Parts: sequence; structure tokens; C-alpha cells
Amino acid sequence: MRLEEIDKNLKIETDITEPDILWRSVRQAPFSIHGVLYDEEQGCFVRMPQSVADRVSRGVADLNHCTAGGRIRFKTNSSFIGIRAVQKNREPSSHMSRLGQSGLDLYRKAEGGTEIFVNAFRPPMNMTEGYSSPLKTDGSMAEYTINFPLYDNLHELYIALKKDAVLEAPSPYAIEKPVVYYGSSITQGGCAGRPGNSYQGMLSRRLNIDHINLGFSGQGKAEPEMAAYLAELCKNASAFVCNYDWNAVTEEYLEKTHLPLYRTIRMANPRLPILFLSEPEIVHHPQRMLPRLEIIRKTYLTAKAEGDEKVWFLPGNMIYRGEHWDTCTVDACHPNDLGFYRMAMAIEPYLKEMLEMK
Repeated sequence: MRLEEIDKNLKIETDITEPDILWRSVRQAPFSIHGVLYDEEQGCFVRMPQSVADRVSRGVADLNHCTAGGRIRFKTNSSFIGIRAVQKNREPSSHMSRLGQSGLDLYRKAEGGTEIFVNAFRPPMNMTEGYSSPLKTDGSMAEYTINFPLYDNLHELYIALKKDAVLEAPSPYAIEKPVVYYGSSITQGGCAGRPGNSYQGMLSRRLNIDHINLGFSGQGKAEPEMAAYLAELCKNASAFVCNYDWNAVTEEYLEKTHLPLYRTIRMANPRLPILFLSEPEIVHHPQRMLPRLEIIRKTYLTAKAEGDEKVWFLPGNMIYRGEHWDTCTVDACHPNDLGFYRMAMAIEPYLKEMLEMK
């Protein structure tokens, strides 16, 4: 017997049968695209120009098609919101939910401006080329955000609204220049239960700021080509958050690349606020964590000694501290939703100070 036969709440609706709806491509106004680009040649969304990703590494070139941090924002009074995601799906991960890896979720701006979770567009486990999914709303005028998959591609996304519904552009973020996040699979969002539960997603909602997610699973290695791209990208950023610690295969590699990455970005962006993180402490392995923490701290102290007042440092061993610290990951490495929440709460006061938010 299938689970959805026992519990109807586990049934996944994939066929759109709602009457009187109109389908639109999210690449058309007034939808607002954030965190990703559309590559016309490849016919899909990417996180950075593919020509640049190809120069960095084969891994980055492949993971560039994962749409972590991608969002669509819009305003409507439609009582129905449906999606049709056109994808070429990757194999499901053994330690990440299909929803976090390949699905999309929906947020609504509530009174006071805070975005709250509405529901998820849940994908079927056996999908290979995308899926459709419907959601109902109360039909009042509201601003919505749809978050893209963290570990899957998206060739096209179509949204269905009621034919007689109003569709308008969303209001801008309070801080429109994005915060740029660079790092490992933890930065990419592994292993959040759904896309909106990455720590960047949480911070974006809490502080009303745009962001770009350049986390590359296993491939955040601060190569010179990546450093040069980040330096250029950050010319139009409000802040930069650096956390590729887990992907530096040795302490020697981390020391060889960390300070040069900072110098490359700082040279091109003299006043950019920069936050350095070391890896979150998952299990008590100080023999791995503490030397790396000190390498990153050394970059921070070097920058401060050179007169840089726009750098901050968050030690990773401070992130999961407290009750239930051992429940923050799925595999003693990748955060679950609790782990990402604690990351967001640890980073938020730094980000507020960096962005001079009162």
C-alpha cells in the first residue's frame, strides 16, 4: 500500500486541472528574477556566466546549472498559483529531500513586510523532466516569492494564475544591491529541507535584502578565475560573505588561497563589507577545525592590521553552540533546517552591522 493511500496529506498533486487560468513565463514582465541569469544559448537558468564557470573548473561548470538562490517575485490577487517547472532532473540525493534538491516553494509578504511560508510545490520522486504543482491562496492582493531548486537545473518556469487576476511587479528590496555568498555545499544549501530554508533565504526574508548564492558543492576552491569574477561581481554588491573552508582539501591549500582571494576582491572593491566564516563545528574534531579557523582568522587580522575597517570574522565553532547542537546536521557536515536557522541567526547581527541596518 502506498503512503498517500494511508495519509491523504502525503498525496502530491501534479496535474493542473484548475479552470480559468492563464500560463505565463517568468521571463516576462512584470515577474522579477533574482539570483540567476538566463542563458539563451543553453536554454536554462545559471548562477554566473557559463563562459566564466567553464574557465574555473569542470565542477563549477556543471554546478552552475543548479539554481540555488534563484527567485521569482511578483504581486497578485489570484486565488490560485500553479507552476510548471521544465527540468532535466538529477538523480535524487540519499541525504537531501527531493523538495530541497529539485522543488520550489512559495512565500508571501505579510503585514509588516515579513515574508512567511505559504506552502511548497512538491515534486514527485520519480520525475525526470520537471513537474507541475498547484496551490490555493485566499485571493487577497499580496507579494509572493517563489524559490528555485537548490541542487537542480531549471530550463523554464511557467506560472498559472486566474485569468481575471491582477499581476504586478513586486516592490523592491530594502537593499537592492545583493549580498554575494561564496563557498561550499553548505553555502549552496545542502541539505535544507526546501529551497527557502537555506540560510541566505532566511536572511533575505528577515532583512529584506537581495542575494546571490555562489556555493558550489565540493568545488568552492577560490581559484584565481573565480576570485577575479567575484571581484567584478562585487562591484555591484552590498556585502560579500566567504565560507569555502570545507572545500579547501588541506590546510596548506586554504592558507595558499584565502588571503589572495580577499586581496583580489578588496583591490577591486575598497569599501565593500566582507565577512569571513570558518566551517561550523559539527562534531568535536578540533584537530581539523581549529587550524583552519586560525588560518581564516589570520586573513582577518592581516586585513585589520593593514587598516581595513570593512572586514568581519565569525568563528564557525560559535554557530551551533547551545542545546541540541548535535541535531543541526544530516551527516555531521551538511546542515538541516535547524542548522541553517542557527547559521542565519549567527550571521544576522554581523550582516546588520555590515549594512549599517538599525
